[in-house]
Order: sequence, then structure tokens, then C-alpha cells
Amino acid sequence: MKQSKARKSITLLDVARAAGVSRTTVSNAFNRPDQLSPEVQQKVLAVAKEMGYAGPNPMARMLRTGQTGAIGLIFSEALPYAFNDPVSIAFLQGVSKVCERVKASLLIVPALDSDVAQQTIQQAAVDGFILYCIPDESEAVVRVLERQLPVVAVDQPELKGVPFIGIDDRQAARTAALHLLSLNRRHLGIIAMDFHNDSYAGPVDAQRLKSAIFRNALYRWWGYADAIRDAGIDPTLVPIEESPNSNGVDGAFAAAIALLQRHPRPTGILAMSDILALGALRAAEHLGLKVPEDVAIVGFDGIPLTAQVRPALTTIQQPLVEKGAIAAEILLGIPNKKTTHILETKLIVRQSSSKGSRE
Repeated sequence: MKQSKARKSITLLDVARAAGVSRTTVSNAFNRPDQLSPEVQQKVLAVAKEMGYAGPNPMARMLRTGQTGAIGLIFSEALPYAFNDPVSIAFLQGVSKVCERVKASLLIVPALDSDVAQQTIQQAAVDGFILYCIPDESEAVVRVLERQLPVVAVDQPELKGVPFIGIDDRQAARTAALHLLSLNRRHLGIIAMDFHNDSYAGPVDAQRLKSAIFRNALYRWWGYADAIRDAGIDPTLVPIEESPNSNGVDGAFAAAIALLQRHPRPTGILAMSDILALGALRAAEHLGLKVPEDVAIVGFDGIPLTAQVRPALTTIQQPLVEKGAIAAEILLGIPNKKTTHILETKLIVRQSSSKGSRE
């Protein structure tokens, strides 16, 4: 008995001939449906389905064009954090909106300095990388640059010849501190984001500040210090409690408790993120303190929740979604004349800070 011949593989050209359209039209039906009328797309897809054609072979496309249709996002925290932290979520929304618009895929790689993470970066089938708040000394930066693919850096690192998107963290933090000082809140406390990638929580000394590897946190401290010094106060005497990003509101609560139990008690708290500020709000309530009468609080980032809590939170608002969108547009080759984008921030004054003195 003769063996039956292997079934011939259906190609994009076979579908085009059967549907009476061009090869490009079939390709657009699968990859760029916005280029076709709904009727033409439906006709092509119906013919393809009847013939058993599932769509263009992605490997063949990659070999033909030299592109994968995917970008890699190197993230500084463990993967679950990306989907829980409001700042990261907003940034990812900006990236994903652009990816959706151009039909590109997104691969998120946590930049943990492990063999698995480094291997993923080395082997990832992507057309380029976004580095999102990665310490300069991270092995992930070395591995990404070794790939010699297009790279965009967001917040950190700042690399020679690499497009950069960020904000003026120092000036924005200075604005936040000036706001509290203008209200005569001269006994200040600071709740800081990670200065190092070691999950440390607790008081911060001069040596820890000097050796900080996360520039965002360091620049925000410098901004606070600029305003505090200009007000005639020694910034080195202002207590700082560090709370790792991964510890969320609970960690910030503990840091704020430590600050608010000091003598003299701070009458103003500067938090380097809104999540940290939300922890401070909870801590003040726990200790029976009124906000802003007993302690005024200013956050940083401008996440939506700041307008919803009570008292509503004063914050430095930064364009998080726009930051992600610009990064993706540059990486995907969408025309943009700038290579460095320093985006504007804005102080949003709400109920958590108000006029009056408790000194």
C-alpha cells in the first residue's frame, strides 16, 4: 500500500490567488487590518480559514525582514511589581498603547542580576530594548548594550549616545520642599525610595546617600536638600527613612511611624513617591494626628489614587503614560526629532498640605 503524500503547506501566495487579491492584501488582512476595508479583510480571512492557512509564519517574517516585531522592556523590580505599582502600570500603559498601534509585541524582563535574567536578555528575540530605571552598574545594562540593538533609557541609566526620557527629579523635589517650607513647616522628615538594590528599610546615613545607585532617589534627596538649605536649615539634620519600593504602603507606614515618633515630631513629610505618602497618611491616622493640621504630607508621581483618598494628597505630578509612549515611539522608529526628553512636572496642591503653622 502506497503512503499518502505529505499535505502541501499552504502559503500566503496560495491564499492571495484563491481570494483574487494581491499578496500584500493577504498580509495586511493578518498584520495591518486598518489598511483594508472590513469586507475585504473578512473575505481574505474566510478564504484563508477554508484553506487551513493560519497566518504568516513569524519565523519566515523575521528571516525576511530582520525584525521580530517585538521590543524588550528591562525592568528594575521583580515582575509582579510591574503589575501592582501604579507608576509602573501607567508607564506600561504608555508603552503598550504604542505597541498596539503598530502591532508590536512587548517582552518584560525583570533586571534581577541572575543567570536566568542575563540569559533572557542575551537570547530575547526583540528589535530593541527599553531600560526602565536600571542602576548604571547593573549587569543588565552591559548585556543589553552587547546586543547592539536600538536602546532607549528611561529615568536611569543615562548612557552616551542612547536616547533618554525622564524628568528633572531634583527641581521637582525642590518644588515639593519649597511648598512645605512656605507653609512654615520647618521640622521635616523624608520617606525615601530605594537608594540601593538591597531591600534595606530604615534610617539613612550620609554614607548610604553617598554610595546610592538609584539616581531618581538621590536626585530627589538633592532637590529637597537644596530647598531646605536655602531656608537656613541644615539638610543633614533632616531625618530620612528608606522604604523599599517592593514593600509598598505597608513599608511606608512603618517608615512614617518611625519619623512621627521622633522628638521633635516632623510637621511636614516629604515622600519620594505617592505610595510612600499614602503610607504616611495611614501612619498619621494610626497615631491620632490630623493631616494637615498636625503634619502636612507631599507625595511624588501624581497617580490617580492621590485625588481619591481623604484627605486628598498634594503631589508632584509627572506624565507617566507619556513617558512610556515616547520611549516606545523612539525605539520603534516613529519619527521624533529629539533624543533627550526632559518632561515637565507640576505641583498639585490638595488637602494634605495647607496654610498654617504648628511650629
